[in-house]
Formats: sequence, structure tokens, C-alpha cells
Amino acid sequence: MRGPHNIWRLIRTGATFERTGAMAVALEAMQVTPRLRFAARLLGWPFKWLGLRGDPALPPVTRALTALGPAYIKFGQVLSTRPDIVGEELALQLKYLQDQLPPFPTFVAKAMIAEELRLPVDELFSSFSEPVAAASIAQVHRATLAATGQDVAVKVLRPGIERAFRKDIDAFYFAARTIEFIAPASRRLRPLEVIKHFEGVVLGELDLRLESSAASEFADNTKNDAGFQVPKPLWDLSGRSVMTMSWAEGVNLADNAALDAAGLDRRALGARVLQLFLSHALRDGLFHGDMHQGNLKAAANGDIIAYDFGIMGRIDEYTRRVYAEILMGFIRRDYRRVAEVHFEAGYVPPDRDIDEFARALRAVGEPIFGLDATRVSMARLLSYLFEVTERFGMQTRTELILLQRTMVVVEGVARSLDPHINIWQVAKPVVESYVSRNIGPLALMRDLAQTARILGRFGPRLPRLVEAALIRQAETNPTPETRPRLRGLQITVGAAAVFALGLWLGQTL
Repeated sequence: MRGPHNIWRLIRTGATFERTGAMAVALEAMQVTPRLRFAARLLGWPFKWLGLRGDPALPPVTRALTALGPAYIKFGQVLSTRPDIVGEELALQLKYLQDQLPPFPTFVAKAMIAEELRLPVDELFSSFSEPVAAASIAQVHRATLAATGQDVAVKVLRPGIERAFRKDIDAFYFAARTIEFIAPASRRLRPLEVIKHFEGVVLGELDLRLESSAASEFADNTKNDAGFQVPKPLWDLSGRSVMTMSWAEGVNLADNAALDAAGLDRRALGARVLQLFLSHALRDGLFHGDMHQGNLKAAANGDIIAYDFGIMGRIDEYTRRVYAEILMGFIRRDYRRVAEVHFEAGYVPPDRDIDEFARALRAVGEPIFGLDATRVSMARLLSYLFEVTERFGMQTRTELILLQRTMVVVEGVARSLDPHINIWQVAKPVVESYVSRNIGPLALMRDLAQTARILGRFGPRLPRLVEAALIRQAETNPTPETRPRLRGLQITVGAAAVFALGLWLGQTL
């Protein structure tokens, strides 16, 4: 599937952008240099007639992305949150992709629900609306349970969506391999690994049982978070292609006029969105990975309501600490410490100069420190950050892709609610709270206690495990010294296990 036939798909992508007029609009919005703009137009123009027509009623870029398919729509959803990168006008146009795409017929949705839940829709629900929202992967209907009268949201996957996504991803793999072949320097960015990560994330969205599980876990983690609500899934009315959740009423966070009319404080909402994301990522290691405005609403009491848990991010404890220390270093303007953390975590090759890297980070942080969002050009900042990563040979960290992407999206949402938001001031209390609890002497004692508990649990088995391993080695490559070494190692491992058990008992008593 990932062969040269994908050349056609890539040509069609460029041709569609040219035919719909999206190429010129996108290049202008991204402030591409005139030389690159001319080259892109020159390459696209001969194939213009091969492009998809799309819906002429839509603006050019939105028209092109919707015509090309769901994977392209996902990319557009991310850009819709970043007017500082693509411009206010284009970002506004792209918001259409969040939840206003053309729906599929309601009778098809009902047939899919009946097949999945093995009961007619009329028996399950006393009322079932036309689609109230439609996105790239699924659409949502409002319904009332026949048994209890409870209002619920019923999410149904688009027919044939998995096949459509796999076609797009095939083309992306081919493009990544082509880029690596033509430009070997691009391999440090690990384009194939990036596409593989994207594939895993997106295909996980196509099983709504996994989304129900994520929603349930996320609700448990955040049940005590002030000003935040997560609708809970109804497991008996959910399956692979259908998901039913409790209904929660609210104002879409993309509609500033409606938020103002409802008397809601947009500055407070913007700060809360950013702080909630950081809290979930650092405290829980589980965060909402698709926090654009289409998946967020504001309740009448000012609470933020989150929807759509198909993309959830996880980061381990070590990565959380690294991430927090990097943020804390920028907040404190301690660029030397930020550089040290990058080297300690292996994000920068050890043969590079740490002082030079710290100086480059200062050039990133100082121009934006203390400024509100209206005075920061995120496009220029990202451009310089890319130069820094190239200069210091930094590879793409696939385990951080979703975290970084979501951070970009969340910051864009916060900016749309409060154009003057200062992200460092807003982030500071959350990051400081995490650092005070998880980095330092108390955290070290907890780590030692956890290590001791693990060793204490497995300690009695360690000598046998080591002996079995060494016997296998001796049988493969026998030497006269094997047996004495084996006995000595048994004694050492046994002593370590006893020490660990004693340490664990000391911690627990």
C-alpha cells in the first residue's frame, strides 16, 4: 500500500490546493518567502486540473482540506486554534472544521446504532435529533433515554472512516520516506516515526470503546478539579462505533459573542483552560489530546466542559519532571538550567556545547518574557526554535509530539479567549506546585521507597532468576570461572534483596 502509487495522492493534494485557490491563501497566511511561494505555485500549477473541486461555497483552504479527507481535516483543526501563525481570517475559516462539517444522513446513523447495540433506536430512545455537530471522524446526536428520560449525546462514527484514514496515512508514509531519501538531513526530525505516532493516535479514535474508557478514567482523575466537567459514558449503550454520554449544556468556546452575552469571564476561562491542561499533564500524566474549541464548552456557572476523548495523551513520571523543569526554568529565566535538563534527558547530543545551547534558549525566552500575547509572533518564534533544534542536532521526540501539539492548541484557545494573556504568569502556579511536590528531597525519598517495595516484592526470586540466566550462559559458553562467580552473585543479590526489604519495612512502619 505504501508504494509509488501514492505519488498520485501527493500530486492530487498539491493540485487540489492549487485548484481551490488554497495554495496562494495558505502561503500568504504562513508568510512564506516570495522565492518559496513562487516555487510552490510553479510546481502546483501544471497539475491544477487533477485537483479535487471541493465545495465552492467554502473558503479556499477549508474547501481543499474537506475535499482531501479526514487526515487533512485533523491538520486544519490544529491550525484553526493558531491565528498567531496563520492569521485571524484563515483561523476563523478553519474553525468550520471543528464541528460543522457536512453530516451523514440520520437514517444511516440509526441503522449503525441498531446494528451495534442490537436494539432498534426507537426502543432505546424516546427522541433522537438530527446531528448537532459533525467532525472529521464522527457526528453527534442529542437523544432522550426511553427508560429514564435522561438527555444524552450519542456519537456515531462516519461510515467507511477507517478505510479513508488508512489511505491518507499510506500517502503520508510515502511522503515521509521520500523526504528522508531526498533530504537526508531531515532524518533527525524522524518523519517516519512522526507518521507512525500519528497513525497510532488516529486509529485509536476509531474504536469508541477505547474513547469510553478514556472518558471514564479522565472523569475519575478530574472529579475534584474546580470549574471542570467531564460527561460520563453510559457503557451499556456504547460499543465500537457508537458512544453514549450524559448530555451537558454549554456555550461553545469558539463563540466569543455568545460567551459575552452569557456574562462569562473570557479572561478567567482562558487562564483556566491553560492551567487545567498543565495540571492534567503534570499531575496525572493523562491529558486531553484534542483540546480545540470544538471540544470545549462553558457551562452557565462558568465551568469548562470537555468532550471528545478519542485522542488522549500519556506521559510517564520521568518525562513529567523533565517537562516541568523546562517550564520552570523558562518561568524563572534560568536558561542554564533549561539547557542542563535538555542534556540530562538526552534531548541534545552530549557532544554539543551546553553554554551555547543555553545562550540560544535565552534568545528564545527573553524576547517574549513578560509580554502579552498580542506582542508575540508565534510564527517567528517557532521558526527560530526550528533553527535551534537543527543547529544542535536535536531529534524529534515522538513521545512528546502529542504533548507539544496539544500545548500549541491549548495556548491558541487561551489566546482566542484572552488576546492579552501572559502564558508564563498563568502557568507559573501550576508548574511551581508540581515542582515543589515532585522534584527535591521528598520526591527522592518517595522514589527510594518505591524502588525498595519493588525489590522487596521480587527479592526472593532474584537469586533464582540470576542463577537461571547464568546457567544458560554457561551452557552456551562454559568457562571454569562460571560457578564461583555464580555463587558470589547469588550472595550479592540475596543481600540486596534483604536490604531492600528492610528499607521497605522501615518506610512502612
